[in-house]
Amino acid sequence: MAPREFFHKGKGAKWSPVLGLLAFSAWGSACTDAGAVPASNQSELEPNASSLVVSSETPEPRPLPPAGYAWVVFGADTVVAEVAATPDERAQGLMYRDNVPDGTGMLFVFQDSQPRSFWMANTYIPLDIAYMNPSYRIVDIIAMEPLVTDSYPSDAPAMFALEVRQNWFAEQGITVGSQASIIFGVQRR
Repeated sequence: MAPREFFHKGKGAKWSPVLGLLAFSAWGSACTDAGAVPASNQSELEPNASSLVVSSETPEPRPLPPAGYAWVVFGADTVVAEVAATPDERAQGLMYRDNVPDGTGMLFVFQDSQPRSFWMANTYIPLDIAYMNPSYRIVDIIAMEPLVTDSYPSDAPAMFALEVRQNWFAEQGITVGSQASIIFGVQRR
């Protein structure tokens, strides 16, 4: 199963059965508890029996991307992105790759927001790059050609850059000004 298919089967697809069972359980207990005890037996109950009972069970934690990955979400479209946060990871980028499957890419993370510039040395596949500000809003999208050593500078300061297969943004209707949300996986140690 491709990473996109594993992580993007629709919003809440993995949680629908669990939520359905919880709702059914709550409905069932409400139906059996309400009026189930005749008034004549009311004194046999504990003093707080009529109060709402709160479960001490903690909810199951929401899923997160694996270590070193992030989900970059644009409405109904999600990119499962490798995170390049160190200087070495950013320098390597997507070099020497033969393909970037749909719905995958690389998210470059910087410590500050400033004009950024990328090139395509040793990168064999055409890519699009979306530069994003600290609020995850796209400030520029540029199509980049393989093996070009000229730089592709951003039009505005950026703190993040997302590289995906060329034309992916256009095919999804994602443009300059589009807002993303990013869910980072567990940090590597």
